[in-house]
Amino acid sequence: MALLETVVIAFWAMLPAYVPNNAAVLAGGGRPIDGGRTWGDKRVLGDGKTWRGTAAGIAAGLALAAILTLLVDDVSATLGFAVPAFEPLAALGLAAGAMLGDVLASFLKRRTGRQRGAMFPGVDQLDFVIVSLPLTALLATEWFLEWFTWDVILVVVVLTPVLHVTTNVIAYKLGLKDEPW
Repeated sequence: MALLETVVIAFWAMLPAYVPNNAAVLAGGGRPIDGGRTWGDKRVLGDGKTWRGTAAGIAAGLALAAILTLLVDDVSATLGFAVPAFEPLAALGLAAGAMLGDVLASFLKRRTGRQRGAMFPGVDQLDFVIVSLPLTALLATEWFLEWFTWDVILVVVVLTPVLHVTTNVIAYKLGLKDEPW
């Protein structure tokens, strides 16, 4: 598989995992998932992880996967190679895994004494990948093995931090985030 083809497939296949956290920021607010509970002297998750944001993020990922699946034949024909249509369980694994990864990263931030919005290099950029890929592999194994070859996974691991930093800087400059990371 050519490098450009691998990059396009990796980006396309990860879009339902890339979008949920952004949608959660836009739709956030409301009741925190942890209900304000603490563990020791620290919040379990913090006010930034809400039920509304999580639900909106998962819904956005699922909706995007459905739209991409509708477009897959035309896009594949235009590109000259196949991009994945999303099976429902694959879409769920990607979208819900992204949100779960973000929640787990928040939990780790609290345990390590980081405040909401504090930088956590590596974790901030790959938390949703680390959870969404195994969850998708578990829920839609055949689909996952077809599309997430080792070279695609490598591109995802390299491409995701670059995209994450770029989109966060843009969101910061637009006033949608309080910090550029």
